Amino acid sequence: MTRVAINGCNGRMGQAISRLILLDNDNQYNCEVVYGIDVADNVTNPYPVFKSISEVPADMNVDCIIDFSHFSVVKSIVDFAASRNTPIVVATTGITQKDKQHMQETSAKIPLFYAANYSIGICMLKDLVKRATMFLGDSFDIEIVEKHHNKKLDSPSGTALALADAVNSVNNDKCEYIYDRHSRSAKRSKNEIGISSVRGGNIIGDHDVIFAGENEVIEISHKAMSRDVFANGAIRAAIFLSGKPAGMYDMDSMIKDL
Repeated sequence: MTRVAINGCNGRMGQAISRLILLDNDNQYNCEVVYGIDVADNVTNPYPVFKSISEVPADMNVDCIIDFSHFSVVKSIVDFAASRNTPIVVATTGITQKDKQHMQETSAKIPLFYAANYSIGICMLKDLVKRATMFLGDSFDIEIVEKHHNKKLDSPSGTALALADAVNSVNNDKCEYIYDRHSRSAKRSKNEIGISSVRGGNIIGDHDVIFAGENEVIEISHKAMSRDVFANGAIRAAIFLSGKPAGMYDMDSMIKDL
């Protein structure tokens, strides 16, 4: 059994993870939530919840920490995991380059799993986008449109940036990311990738990659119908990470291990 802690356990994603584990009647995960961490106390959970990492008893150990909190506390939870010599899955969005660098450095001490999106479908989408770019990139303009609910804080989404990075990796990192054309008065350059954001309602997460040619348009899309797809991916990442040696892991690492 994989014993986990959830940082941000009372948020929407934390509760989705809790629910999937607690209602796992088919023993799909074989996981147990040992404790949670959250400043909010608006939810009653069947496990102890601490308001901060400083309150977690020294002898309360887990196999993995799942972080679905806020980008402002990513460094502190990563440092906490390292101090406990505990693997950690970082699933929080809006992470800065500085935080990513810190995670990379910390992965020399503990197993650390990070992905911009924990959906298996998005992982497949990235692969399809890379392949399409290889065949179409020279003669097609590439644009990315992401849509999310009106409470999402960061823009563009980490997934949209990951998709742009997938395109850019095929183009030898020569692409320029354009987030706002309002202030631009120029024709579209060949090497740019337009990234647009939509915020409204309760859209869980839609991502469209558009390949626009002279006489045809190809769209590769992914629509998340439930937050459970992300919760499922994070739980599976925790199971995958448990027992692994120190290092940086991602969705590609997990899929290769399936």
